[in-house]
Amino acid sequence: QVQLVESGGGLVQAGGSLRLSCAASGLTFSGYHMGWFRQAPGKEREFVAAISKLGGAKYYADSVKGRFTVSRDNAKNTVYVQMNSLKPEDTAVYYCAAQIGDWASTQRLDYDYWGQGTQVTVSS
Repeated sequence: QVQLVESGGGLVQAGGSLRLSCAASGLTFSGYHMGWFRQAPGKEREFVAAISKLGGAKYYADSVKGRFTVSRDNAKNTVYVQMNSLKPEDTAVYYCAAQIGDWASTQRLDYDYWGQGTQVTVSS
């Protein structure tokens, strides 16, 4: 059974940083591209970042480019997103997702497995 478990969320002031982790089990982690998405209240789930199977390719939403960094450790079956210079508009539930395919997608519907999410709240 595939499980993705996010951690590291919390409350932070604007300008602060958080590092989210997503631990995967039940799958061959290095065979999956990994993505981060977020969903704010009343809004659709949106793409944040993605990383290819071996970490060679990374993609970011324009809204987080230059502030967020996605990485992975295949030995630990874990994907991370380092979030710096956080803004109140970054407040959302953050989800990690796993995708098997030819390239790391930015599209929510391309992902096969999802975690339960972790709340990130940025106060002004």
